[in-house]
Amino acid sequence: MKRFIGGILILFLVLPFFPYAQQGKLKLVSYSKVTSGAQRTGQYLPLLKSKRVAVVANQASLIGKIHLVDSLLSLQVHIVKIFSPEHGFRGNAEAGALIEDGRDTKTGLPVISLYGNHKKPTAKDLEDIDVVLFDLQDVGVRFYTYISTLAYVMAGCAENNIPIIVLDRPNPNGFYVDGPVLEPGYSSFVGLHPVPVVYGMTIGEYARMVNGEKWISDSLQCDLTVIELIGYDHDIIVKLPVKPSPNLPNREAVYLYPSLAFFEGTIVSVGRGTDFPFQVYGHPDLKTGDFSFIPHGIPGVSEHPKFEGITCYGQNLTGYAQDYKRNPHRLNLSWLIGAYRELSADHRFFNDYFDKLAGTDRLREQIEKGMSEDEIRTSWQKGLEEFENTRQKYLIYE
Repeated sequence: MKRFIGGILILFLVLPFFPYAQQGKLKLVSYSKVTSGAQRTGQYLPLLKSKRVAVVANQASLIGKIHLVDSLLSLQVHIVKIFSPEHGFRGNAEAGALIEDGRDTKTGLPVISLYGNHKKPTAKDLEDIDVVLFDLQDVGVRFYTYISTLAYVMAGCAENNIPIIVLDRPNPNGFYVDGPVLEPGYSSFVGLHPVPVVYGMTIGEYARMVNGEKWISDSLQCDLTVIELIGYDHDIIVKLPVKPSPNLPNREAVYLYPSLAFFEGTIVSVGRGTDFPFQVYGHPDLKTGDFSFIPHGIPGVSEHPKFEGITCYGQNLTGYAQDYKRNPHRLNLSWLIGAYRELSADHRFFNDYFDKLAGTDRLREQIEKGMSEDEIRTSWQKGLEEFENTRQKYLIYE
């Protein structure tokens, strides 16, 4: 009996330190079952009446099957300009591609890129604007740059006393929180704030946190309104109707992205230049796995992918992603660690980008030292617990 009670006590003491890896009642939900902030026009149209409006949007900024900008123009909203994030307003540019300013061919509206050297709207950009309407589909991962764009837009609005309205959208990876918290000194466009790799918040909740924690420069806060979702909670996976960016074409890629994107900081391919990016990984010298692929250039998606024209060997993880109900709700480091152990003896495995993605140099050093996934995960717990205390203050959907 003492041994039984002792075992229960140990379990009780240990579980609180691993709250993010537990399996819950996760279910896949059609996007049509959730009412997005953009759909709730009655909530924000009064805030746009007689105002000069700038819209931050891309190809996924839809109301039903109609683009937000087209819908608002038909409702006589005075849209002055469009701000576009990485991948462009119509979402047809690959990651990292230069996005030029220009005009939308359908509406004739000027489009100003918020990527490259011009990430934050300037005072000149906003001088003829009364309110900014923000509507981007995030995927809930720190190095996915739309939350960085959000933060820069919020900063521009705060500095120029312009209100911002965020039209909330569901987070397809909003059902867990995991990964190392970004450390001071590693802030970049692929990670601005002290949050873990997967932060379990919608973009509206995240905006509330940026404002509430005064993460805008000089501790400024903006006049923020979040138009909330209806029918969403953090125990569902919402299947996105439109790919949020060119290399996340389906639910499986979005689901695997938080774990596989670490390979972008290594010599391993994640399938860019194939029909299944972020659903596979491989390398010409990798022996583990029973899958092979040959990357090739795809205009607007992957012009010159890693190992173009060369056969890569590795794993197809589509089946793993489809088994989401049985998978632990956490990052999977086993693929990264396994590839490192097999390839690092003959190759320089990591590149300079890896630490930016991780938000720390500790993860790379831990893998190089041969630490196990469990040991690495244990080192995250203190940071995750501190972040969870911050996160709880800004959640809208329990």
